[in-house]
Amino acid sequence: MHLADMSVAGIGFAADLAGALYWDAERLLVVSDLHLEKGSSFATRGVLLPPHDTAETLARLAAVIARHRPRRVIALGDSFHDSGAHGRLSARDRAALSALQDNRDWIWIAGNHDPDLPRDLGGAVADEVAIGPITFRHAPTGAEGEIAGHLHPKARVSRRGRAVERRCFASDGARAVMPSFGAYTGGLSIRDRAFAAIFRSLEFTAHVLGDRRMHTIAAERCC
Repeated sequence: MHLADMSVAGIGFAADLAGALYWDAERLLVVSDLHLEKGSSFATRGVLLPPHDTAETLARLAAVIARHRPRRVIALGDSFHDSGAHGRLSARDRAALSALQDNRDWIWIAGNHDPDLPRDLGGAVADEVAIGPITFRHAPTGAEGEIAGHLHPKARVSRRGRAVERRCFASDGARAVMPSFGAYTGGLSIRDRAFAAIFRSLEFTAHVLGDRRMHTIAAERCC
């Protein structure tokens, strides 16, 4: 119920309903746009949000890791909401993150929100990672074999006179843009011109994250 098959550049992935991708042959789990400490970032500007986004995001990530037991995790950028976010992690959240990294390789991809990632959080830091025909990076370029984040894709579908909007994977089989994983992250409609620049047309698919299963919908059917 949690998984759906998705192919990128001939490589089969399991798209997890939580918004992660799992590459079984590589025992690799990929997540994007955690935006840890977004709540505390907003608080510094006088915008008060419930301060539990980091704990909620890490708990969801822990559940996905427990489900797949990956050997390696790649976080596709904007893992932290701003340059000081890692310093605002509570001791409990820092310990939770450290526990997730135990006995596995962990790679932080630099994003536009966190271009200068600290070196004291465990794992390695990279601008992008290439494995076989797949390149993992933060901002999508439209290149074949690319899996990226940054845009927080969401799909809006009308059914029986009612519109529903959900996070989604966007893919045409040659490239993919992942949904944001963070608890407080918003989204950008896949009908936005930013996606047209990547896919060149509406001939791509939204793998929409439903309550109990993934819904595969042609982008042109979304509004």
